[in-house]
Amino acid sequence: MEKVNHIKEFSLLYKQPKNKISIVDVPSLNFLIIDGKGDPTDNPDYSEAVSALYSTAYKLKFAIKKGPQAVDYKVMPLEGLWWADDMTLFNLENRLNWRWRMMIMQPEYITEDLFKTVIASLKEKKKELLKLDDVRFETYQEGLCMQIFHLGPYGEGERETINKLHSHIQSEGYQRVGKHHEIYFNSPLRTAPENLKTIIRQPIKTA
Repeated sequence: MEKVNHIKEFSLLYKQPKNKISIVDVPSLNFLIIDGKGDPTDNPDYSEAVSALYSTAYKLKFAIKKGPQAVDYKVMPLEGLWWADDMTLFNLENRLNWRWRMMIMQPEYITEDLFKTVIASLKEKKKELLKLDDVRFETYQEGLCMQIFHLGPYGEGERETINKLHSHIQSEGYQRVGKHHEIYFNSPLRTAPENLKTIIRQPIKTA
């Protein structure tokens, strides 16, 4: 059975060196996607959304592993796009107006038809997954971005790292566009806050 490491395959996007800010051009990639709004902390809607996303991702993984492709791959990390309808009000102090889009990147052999088959199977067998109807399979192209590695807690703990990234974008003659993007490499449910590993990514354009 073939084993594939997509993090290694897309290392420029998913293996950010520490103490460095990189510029990357993110191509069109397929994702499982689910949208929501509000503060994600202690938010049942957020927890249910992430559970539906992971359940779908693992069901797809096992379908490929047991199917004719016979490929075993590791499920990609959870990613989040964060924004507000009025971006001038998007900040750490007021999370009630946040909108979020949680995503998990999918390899090229995951198709729309397979996704629909897996969702139908999960809805039949996992009725506790309340957000399955909200999960989508879509292509997303982010384009030119800068990104930085962050070790430590989310939220307020990221402020210094985010400010460093934003200052670098400005000093290099770019401006921020699009949505704040985070890629999570471990779970806050199983990892001490000081050991959480995150890539923080920001789409940019020439100023």
